[in-house]
Amino acid sequence: MQSRPVLVVDFGAQYAQLIARRVREAKVYSEVVPHTMSVAAMLAKNPAAVILSGGPASVYAAGAPSLDPALLAAGVPVFGMCYGFQAMVQALGGTVAHTGTGEYG
Repeated sequence: MQSRPVLVVDFGAQYAQLIARRVREAKVYSEVVPHTMSVAAMLAKNPAAVILSGGPASVYAAGAPSLDPALLAAGVPVFGMCYGFQAMVQALGGTVAHTGTGEYG
């Protein structure tokens, strides 16, 4: 099993543990971490990659979890799923358009 972890940043997804398990099945160590963990703490784990999970929040909601842009500038590959991708777009200065329907992932 690869020693450098893939971090699964949990934004409240119902499947964050499943993502980590699938990564482990590929013989890569993975660890679920809360979205509140600092970028410095994440980078201290020397991750091979980071996966941003989905979650129930809307990026437009007051108090919605955000992503520190420093993670995206750290040179570590990042893959965003659902809400995690939307948080990544906002952290990079992009715009997430309303579709008129909500989804939970």
